[in-house]
Amino acid sequence: MSIAFTFPGQGSQAVGMGKDLAENYAEARAVFQEVDDALGEKLSETMFNGPEDKLTLTANAQPALMAVSMAVIRVLEAKGVDLKAKVSYVAGHSLGEYSALCAAGTFSLADTARLLRIRGNAMQAAVPVGVGAMAAIIGLEHADVVAVCEEASAVGSCQIANDNGGGQIVISGEKAAVEKGAAIATEKGAKRAILLPVSAPFHSSLMAPAAEAMREALAAVKKSNPVVPVIANVRAAPVTDADEIAKLLVEQVTGQVRWRETVEWFAANGATTLYEIGSGKVLTGLARRIDKTVNGIAVNTPADIDAAVAALMA
Repeated sequence: MSIAFTFPGQGSQAVGMGKDLAENYAEARAVFQEVDDALGEKLSETMFNGPEDKLTLTANAQPALMAVSMAVIRVLEAKGVDLKAKVSYVAGHSLGEYSALCAAGTFSLADTARLLRIRGNAMQAAVPVGVGAMAAIIGLEHADVVAVCEEASAVGSCQIANDNGGGQIVISGEKAAVEKGAAIATEKGAKRAILLPVSAPFHSSLMAPAAEAMREALAAVKKSNPVVPVIANVRAAPVTDADEIAKLLVEQVTGQVRWRETVEWFAANGATTLYEIGSGKVLTGLARRIDKTVNGIAVNTPADIDAAVAALMA
């Protein structure tokens, strides 16, 4: 049996995140300061105190979530947890893949913060507000949602963005097509089809300009092979080569986050304890719904850290 560290994506942000870490650990304060310095602004102030609408902006939420995840990692390391020795794999949901790669040493903390700021801005700028949309389809199988997207594509671009597992699949694309997809899904027996309050159609072909921006940014940054394999979003399989990782991160901007398959891969390969490192408990909830043999454990408070250290160092 082995352990994996997973890292949350957008939607897990909340005002106040990381504040108790900063108050309790010098290592966490150092992470937040380094991210602030890399971005040239006090992002930590927005994380700790809001306002919420500013934190929720894609360009802020992405580096902020990574910062909280890395604060937890640095505290765990200070308490003796060696990632390479204790953890078999890392993975992250969408932007969380960057957190996973930072934790595994592929990118420096400052570079990861800057990459995510570029990514957030590029994703926001790729499509004018109101042109794209996303919808969560609850209660249909993957193959059924593929068929929904094919049918909806008659009126515009529509594809699966996130296969989150537990019967939750998110579709993304042009607004009319996504709305049509939601209606078709309901006709096909979906329990619910809900348009999401997002500012852009993430993980769709409409994000192609953002993918190009990330290709340029990733080409210019220093990369190292991760100390443990990362399970890539678009492949749901382990990758260890830094150049291959960069290529897959570009694909990820327009491609599908295969989270259900990622958790299934963990279970099939003996990683039955998944520590969710950072803000919230979204991935922990999904893990239990995807595979009952997998134990998800959220680590984001001082008490969580103490419990994780006790278990990992036992």
